[in-house]
Amino acid sequence: MDGDWLNTDLNVVVKAADEAKRRLMRLGAGALSNAELVGVLLGADELTRASALVEEGLKALLSESPEALVEYRQLSPEEASRLLAAGELARRLHLNLEERPRLQTPQAIFEWARKQLIGARREEFHVLCLNSRNVLLRHVVVAVGSVDQCNVDPREALAPAIACRATGIVLVHNHPSGDPEPSVQDVALTRQLREGARLLCLRLLDHIVVGESGFVSMLARGLIKGDEHGFMARLQSP
Repeated sequence: MDGDWLNTDLNVVVKAADEAKRRLMRLGAGALSNAELVGVLLGADELTRASALVEEGLKALLSESPEALVEYRQLSPEEASRLLAAGELARRLHLNLEERPRLQTPQAIFEWARKQLIGARREEFHVLCLNSRNVLLRHVVVAVGSVDQCNVDPREALAPAIACRATGIVLVHNHPSGDPEPSVQDVALTRQLREGARLLCLRLLDHIVVGESGFVSMLARGLIKGDEHGFMARLQSP
């Protein structure tokens, strides 16, 4: 009797998952709940497990690291890969940006960068490679750290700009604590990278620190020095 009940329950779960997929094809993905969408990603009979995964919210699930999804959420590497890929596609669609935006002010850089950092639970260090008209040529995440620090290799930070023949770079990193105030270590790293960029005939235009409450431009704060060809001097360029 118990075995019959178990089989019946499993059949109900499988039928529910199949029905979710049928509704998706008939009505579109918007007709499915978060749990149903995650269940479709994980597999035909995963609706029950998907419901538990989204209990803390979809944003929390998609913000997890690959290691956390496998170790704490008990997903297989393949399942974690599918989930993270779906989340990244959604994030890129959400950006809805020009292919090569022109970033002319610290505020514009912040508006662009915070969309890149949505849901980030650890510090991330990004390098934006710009041409002489402040058009974004390439954007690279060069380091991901912990909740309160991120170790950056200067070679990794400057290499993307050389590869795409940029004339200048903007550094961006986030503070998951929410406070965008630069640390002493942030300022020291910025000055080190500025000197390295100068030796490579690159201009370090600014370093933007992003937090929940806003952002800090190190150049605007006077924490790094500009020059007559620097970023601030070009803010009024057509």
